[in-house]
Amino acid sequence: MKLLDVKNLKTYFETKNGLVKAVDDVSFSLDYGKAVGIAGESGCGKTTTALSITKLLPENAKIFGGEIFLEQEDLLKLDDVSLRKKRWKDISIIFQGAMNALNPVMRIGEQIAEVIVLHEGLTFNQGLKRAEELFSLVEIKSDRIRSYPHEFSGGMKQRAMIAMALACNPKIIIGDEPTTALDVMVQAQILDLIDKLRKEFKMGFILITHDLSILGETCDDLIIMYAGKIVEKGSIEDIFNNAAHPYTMKLLKSFPDIHGEKVISPAIPGFPPNLLSLPTGCKFHPRCEHAVERCRIEEPELRRISDNHFVSCHFGGIYHE
Repeated sequence: MKLLDVKNLKTYFETKNGLVKAVDDVSFSLDYGKAVGIAGESGCGKTTTALSITKLLPENAKIFGGEIFLEQEDLLKLDDVSLRKKRWKDISIIFQGAMNALNPVMRIGEQIAEVIVLHEGLTFNQGLKRAEELFSLVEIKSDRIRSYPHEFSGGMKQRAMIAMALACNPKIIIGDEPTTALDVMVQAQILDLIDKLRKEFKMGFILITHDLSILGETCDDLIIMYAGKIVEKGSIEDIFNNAAHPYTMKLLKSFPDIHGEKVISPAIPGFPPNLLSLPTGCKFHPRCEHAVERCRIEEPELRRISDNHFVSCHFGGIYHE
């Protein structure tokens, strides 16, 4: 049994100009104690995929199809009250902007205790005691639970968010670019901490980021998204050593090789497509140097090219840059 199984998820935004297909037929799974990364350019559907799992979507967003199974229970069939009990108890999120996610007029310990009281049924004092233990776990002095968010540095706020995410011993943690705006040393500390806690508590972890180097160090499997769709997915070894989609290859080449020639990394030509007016055929073909007429007409299916390696490209795996 998979911990999480997302099948054919479709999440669209309703706008005055039409439907924006932010997530279009996305499927993936997550095992206990494993980490899966989701990467791609801004607007490719990474965050919308994560928010769909917990149904924390904006008012104009709607899930048009698919299934999201948490231990074989379809979350999309739950009513709001039942789903609210799952949030933070079974699935928690480390949001991208810790300062925006924390209430600036409440002490941080009180915010964590509130989550524990609501989901665990403990008293407020018991919740504060648990908050102290969580602070020690994420390597912050326990007496800092009395501090306000503005009294913490960026790294400490992010650690406090991790503590809050761990408050109810969830089965899955979603990290939506949890190291954004942090310096590289603090990034490494935060990611090492998450990785240690994930393995210690056998939690599933979904990491969303633009930084493929972070995903390579942290995750077991990797999903590459483009224009709301998965264009490639597989193990970290599959993606980094045998990338099969031209987009994935370009993303990997955007990171300099510290052992190779010192040159400026080439950019991917063009711009991401307008989700209100997607190109026909393969959505990447206007930017792909390998595109042929078939790519402009026929949309490729996500097909298996090895045991756990899938690619959405008519010619994926038969050419390399």
